[in-house]
Amino acid sequence: MNPLPHDLPRSNAELFARSCAVIPGGVNSSIRAFKAVGGTPYLVERAEGPYVFDVEGTRYIDLVQSYGAIILGHAHPAVTAAISAAAAGGTSYGAPTPGELLLAEEISRRVPSCERVRLMNSGTEATSTAVRLARGFTGRDRLVIFHGNFHGATDALLAAGGSGVATLGLPGTAGVPASAVANTLVVPYNQVPVLDEQVAAVFVEPVAANMGVVAPAPGFLEGLRAECDRVGALLVFDEVITGFRLGTGGAQERYGVRADLTTFGKVIGGGLPIGAVGGRRDIMETLSPLGPVFHAGTLAGNPLATAAGRAALEQLTPAAYDLLRARAQRLSAVLTAAFAAAWLPASFPVVGTLVGMFFGDGAPPVDFQQAKTTDEAVYRAFFHAMLAEGVALAPGAYEALFVGLGHTDEVIDAIGVAAGRAALAAAAAVHAAD
Repeated sequence: MNPLPHDLPRSNAELFARSCAVIPGGVNSSIRAFKAVGGTPYLVERAEGPYVFDVEGTRYIDLVQSYGAIILGHAHPAVTAAISAAAAGGTSYGAPTPGELLLAEEISRRVPSCERVRLMNSGTEATSTAVRLARGFTGRDRLVIFHGNFHGATDALLAAGGSGVATLGLPGTAGVPASAVANTLVVPYNQVPVLDEQVAAVFVEPVAANMGVVAPAPGFLEGLRAECDRVGALLVFDEVITGFRLGTGGAQERYGVRADLTTFGKVIGGGLPIGAVGGRRDIMETLSPLGPVFHAGTLAGNPLATAAGRAALEQLTPAAYDLLRARAQRLSAVLTAAFAAAWLPASFPVVGTLVGMFFGDGAPPVDFQQAKTTDEAVYRAFFHAMLAEGVALAPGAYEALFVGLGHTDEVIDAIGVAAGRAALAAAAAVHAAD
């Protein structure tokens, strides 16, 4: 670990203010900001296993886990050793390597629909490449996406729909021209849309993990497969989160639905930046240099990232997934008990190794409109109370809780104790505000 300069202030507030002077908003990814919850972010200096340590020396049990990229625990010895060994041989070549071959083979072995795999630098690059590839292969322009699904910062997929009604051509952020999303149709999650022959592809998170973790309804993914087949559209699974987190073969193995294209990120990099697109041979070979759809990247297949990714995947055996699933259930149980004791309505749905959060009465949500009814005021109060107890959650009410192999039963039980106190504090804060 490179030590910080000795004269650097050991203060989250001072360093964040200094960051704001040179970095927009003080963060390099908007979701790291505390805008939704208020307050000043902690700055992480180092991490180990289930813990992160800020610049002031405070230790937090970490349920962010780099938004799912860390699954073995921070600084896992197998991963750090692989990175060190790779770095000793150079950090980037701009040439093919055995390491990228081995990682592509491992992805293809675990996900049979990925007959060919192209590595790149991020989940966003993977989805943007999948958009171009789907359009190039089909000769069509229209895309279908779902409310509440997130596919990275790709212009064509940054569309927003109003009130759960299918919306065509409404940009979801400033800087995206209407023309970029003019062929993007946004429809409700867990409802199979009727497609036509203008649709190039349907993009879907097979488990929606950006609106509190929402499972696919029975028949939803199968219905998408059938409807895409009916009109000749491609079915694209965004498995940037679910890929190699739900299980050995991701969501496709869990639900038994084969995608035409799949996008990956996070876990396949072992904590380093990476992305990938995999899919049917005939579609994938439309990519350059074999076909007319261009893709290139100087750092694609980076030797450090591929080494880290292979090391992570080697640890993810069926037994490891059994352990992760059990720990996810245990985390949900301790959080459910904490909120019940505080008389705060909440649910913590579990899908495989993913744990969601919903604050309010009733069953867990099945779509974005229901997910948006979560009580964000309760989450804000709970978030800060958990920080005070030494547990770090994502600074937003719609993120998943990521359990890793570093979260032992003892660590999860400690989270439960902290959550018990934090839920009581959140209840008091919310009632005081009323």
